[in-house]
Amino acid sequence: MTMASRIRSLQYLSSSSGVRWAAGGWMLFITENLILSENRTALIEKLGDANYHNLYGICSTSAVGSIVYAYFYNNSASVVRKTLPLHAASFAFLSMGLTMASQILPKLQIPVALDASKEESVRDSNNLSTVPTPVSAKSSAFQVRCPFDFANPQTEGELWGTERVTRHAGLWSMAITGLGQACLASTLPHRVWWSMPTLMALIGGWHTDSRFERGMGGTLSEDYKAKTSNIPFAALIAGKQESGAWESLLFKEIKPLNALLATSLAAFWVMRRKGSQTTISKAFAASFK
Repeated sequence: MTMASRIRSLQYLSSSSGVRWAAGGWMLFITENLILSENRTALIEKLGDANYHNLYGICSTSAVGSIVYAYFYNNSASVVRKTLPLHAASFAFLSMGLTMASQILPKLQIPVALDASKEESVRDSNNLSTVPTPVSAKSSAFQVRCPFDFANPQTEGELWGTERVTRHAGLWSMAITGLGQACLASTLPHRVWWSMPTLMALIGGWHTDSRFERGMGGTLSEDYKAKTSNIPFAALIAGKQESGAWESLLFKEIKPLNALLATSLAAFWVMRRKGSQTTISKAFAASFK
């Protein structure tokens, strides 16, 4: 990209009403949540609990309404190209974001399993009683089980799964998935719109940590903070966790079927969107098809 084209892009970003709406709606949502949650105690003392929650609900609903309006308030003249590198980046982001979200859910398992521990009983012809067969005579049988494994292998105080990646897996899974969708968006306002959850995760995660450190709404111990991070993978890359943390995450703690399903969904979504859009109307419709 030449310097002149970069300057034109910056000028467009500052002058486009579609871009301003795309960024403004999310900024309004972030700001009102930041202000109202930070001053929660003082506002409740002045307004009362019921009035505070009414105020919070009105502000949040208005902010979300502006986000929805901004998505459909599209400047269709700002059609942008979707290249192969962007599709590859989209797959990477979507796979990471959806996989992170899938790890929050219960572990998926194949509902039919081979149970090799079943003992066959045989009848003793002398006393008509049943006796178990020797170990060598044990048989295998198929066992039907729940497709969800609700068992929690984590021990108290132990880092496990997405905790190793980020303290705020919910926020960052949405943010990273949004970046994947931004790579597929056909207009610049929509790319900005889908990228804004990243800013929300960054600020929202930091603000939540700040509140928890002060005992507001939760707790955040110094030890836990030192071993984890708000920004995904920062603590792992910095080596703040125990030796073998990467191996534990990838080969012991990850839920493989959940991750496989998430990655497959990401691949399907990118392939579905790979077809070229030749008209402005198709580009508008494709941003969230």
